Formats: sequence, structure tokens, C-alpha cells
Amino acid sequence: MKLLLDTHVFLWYISADQQLPIAFRDAIRDPANEVYLSVASVWEAVIKYALGKLPLPETPAVYLPQQREAHRIMTLPIEESALTHLAALAPLHRDPFDRILIAQSLQHRLTLVTMDDAIRAYSIALLPAQ
Repeated sequence: MKLLLDTHVFLWYISADQQLPIAFRDAIRDPANEVYLSVASVWEAVIKYALGKLPLPETPAVYLPQQREAHRIMTLPIEESALTHLAALAPLHRDPFDRILIAQSLQHRLTLVTMDDAIRAYSIALLPAQ
């Protein structure tokens, strides 16, 4: 399975946060799965860190790539072709970072790993939390 982690799922995973469902943790750890983190999630984390809304042990430029690599999570760039999917999305969710993740999951046929109910309103592949 090819998984795309929502930003909060990645942050919960790397910090061993108890909010992360066990099913998510197990799927991310499963070596049979390809696991991706979008550049959009890194961008979102950098912004939240700069605003003081996301405490991290080091700057995001150092910490996030370090953690992504340590956990064998691949980076997913934002390609121009994702914008075709983005433009076609219904306005069910207003968060621009989440909308690009939805578009990327459609573009690359990835299963999105999220706890965000607004994202779950879209007809995309989602990993069940249980």
C-alpha cells in the first residue's frame, strides 16, 4: 500500500503521541508499505513553528528531514499536475495544506492517513483508524 501522511499523523508518529491510532502506527511501520510525507506538510509545519504554534526540539529545517529519514518516510514533491486535481475539488474543506494533500492522493493514487473529519468528506482512499 502507498500511504500519504497528514501533517498531524507524521508529527504524532515521530513523537510517539498516544493520539496516533495503533492501526496507523502499524501501517506506517509495515515495511511492505511505501510511506510519503508531502512537501506541503513540511511547509505547514515550518509556518506553524514560525508562528509559535508548533514546538519542536530543533528547527523544522533540521528536525523534520531528520525524522522523515530516520523513519524511512519518503518525501513527496508538489508537482504542477496536482493542481488539476486541486482545481476539481469540491469546497468541502478550506485548509489549503489539506486540499493539496487530497489532490496529491488523487494524483498518485495514495491512501491518505488522517484523523481530519473534513478530509474524510472527500471520496478518496483513506486508511481506517481501526
